[in-house]
Amino acid sequence: MKKLVLFLLLLSKSVLLSQTVLNSFPLNLNNPLEDGQILNIEDVKTHNIYVFAADDKKVNILKYNKSLFLTNQFTDSIKSVEKRSLIGCSINEDGNPLLYWSSQNLRNIRIVKYFLETKTSRSLNFDFPEGNEYIITSFQKNNNFYVLAKEKSQQHLLLYEFKNGNCEIKMFDFSSFKFQTEKGQNLTFNSLIRYYPIQKMELNDFNPLDKASNINKMYVLDDHIILTFDYSFQKTQVFDFNIKTLEITEKNFNQPASLKTSKTSNSFYNQNKLYQIKANSDEFLFDIKDFESGKVIKNISVSKNDTIRFKNSPLFLQTNNNKPQELKTTAKFLKQLADLSVGVSVLENRKNSYLTFGGYVEYIVSNFEYGQNDFYDAGNSYYSQNKMVFFDAVLNENNDFLTAVKSEPLAIDNIFYYLSTNKNVLLQNIIKLKDYSILSYYDDTQKQFIIRKFTDGFIREDNGNPIMNKSIFSKPASFGQIKTH
Repeated sequence: MKKLVLFLLLLSKSVLLSQTVLNSFPLNLNNPLEDGQILNIEDVKTHNIYVFAADDKKVNILKYNKSLFLTNQFTDSIKSVEKRSLIGCSINEDGNPLLYWSSQNLRNIRIVKYFLETKTSRSLNFDFPEGNEYIITSFQKNNNFYVLAKEKSQQHLLLYEFKNGNCEIKMFDFSSFKFQTEKGQNLTFNSLIRYYPIQKMELNDFNPLDKASNINKMYVLDDHIILTFDYSFQKTQVFDFNIKTLEITEKNFNQPASLKTSKTSNSFYNQNKLYQIKANSDEFLFDIKDFESGKVIKNISVSKNDTIRFKNSPLFLQTNNNKPQELKTTAKFLKQLADLSVGVSVLENRKNSYLTFGGYVEYIVSNFEYGQNDFYDAGNSYYSQNKMVFFDAVLNENNDFLTAVKSEPLAIDNIFYYLSTNKNVLLQNIIKLKDYSILSYYDDTQKQFIIRKFTDGFIREDNGNPIMNKSIFSKPASFGQIKTH
């Protein structure tokens, strides 16, 4: 999920990034690679930062104030016999944190409240109802913890809201809504999200194309959850449900009209706007619509014989983890894109919006080896392959494309570069704050928990010039992605 600028940064040995060590804390985790877990959360009321670092025997709780100074620390033993996953956290009204430890089958959650002043804890168990089919996702919002789940044989979603030690179950019923493909084929809500699982997007953070190219997406706002469904090539079907009133509102946004049948289209929601993309081997279409009124704010149509003049990077093709190859023409780009699941990802940073356009596909390949009578050999191996094409663009606050923007790395680029060049970093966690991002991680060599602050751009000399190998950046850096592991 790295960006293309990471690839350029990796080529340079003289790059200095905008990062500062804010804090370090001596910590000795038992077998961190196998048993280590880490989770961070910001208290939205006080802006205190809580860090939870655990192994199979204990959990370490570090509390920092908004200036990232350590103000409290508590180490508690883990009393659970079975192995559990740390899936979330909430902050009680009294300022004490609660951790949510899930069983391996996701049927039970152990909720532990930690009292930092008295250095004690209290736990209780929560069992999901037997009718619960599977967990879609979990998330933290406004100091509360949520689990979105699907109930068996029912055309609704269940939202479990954990707040101040209590759980309230909220139901969102989709049985009265119609789901129909462009060919008139009716779908049930259950089959739609089973065939195309809902993928949660991160607001105010970078979403790579392998996530943004998913058909069904979910966005969590303050009191709303927005679902966008792009299973039809003709429209984006949107559901906005109010967490407080449980009201569901349906909206439909027509996809851009194409001259040739398109087999792939998608959308992305950001800041009360819906970005829609549609493509085939002959043309590339892009709309921005106002989310409330449906009014078209911007419309772009590019044919295979045109030049994409609004791009802020070359056109790239990448397979697996290999170095991206530049595609010289729009026709070559569209030919590759037409067979992929298209997507657009939007990240707003200050007054500009950074967009990644492209497509992604991942598939499983097997090494078939046949023995006698052509029976399948159980020793055959399977491995995944992926393919991605992409380019980047920048929009200003007036929704005008900026093609002459001098690209510098964002804070998230700097974080990914740091992670790629420091192999002793384990159990990392990223929190984006108002003006910067913090990376917290366990350093297995130093046996320390470290917090680093990352900002946009390079460290600059007194004359304002960035300290870097300028020859590496003779071409504009991209806000796309390099998928490496």
